[in-house]
Amino acid sequence: MTIKILLWCDDLINRMRLESEWKASGATMLKKRGTETPDCIVVDLAVRNACDHITQLRANFPEVDIIVFAPQYDPEAFEAAKQAGATEVAARGSIVERVSRRFPK
Repeated sequence: MTIKILLWCDDLINRMRLESEWKASGATMLKKRGTETPDCIVVDLAVRNACDHITQLRANFPEVDIIVFAPQYDPEAFEAAKQAGATEVAARGSIVERVSRRFPK
């Protein structure tokens, strides 16, 4: 069984790095406009209207964990993300490991 990850990240370099890390560990990366239910959703808070996306993702996938990340600790942005429906927050430097913990052993 592989974990299915839906990633919302507009920064091409970060997206490619994250996808590469998770794919190498056996994850399947889902398309933003796909129809499959992800096991985990990861949102970069640098995405334009990130909290709006989080709200919509929470409505579409009420049982799926949404993990958000930012380049630095930003308590206001993290709190806004949680209010929008995020379940966890993380620094960009720890997001790979934070999501990788969810992979089946």
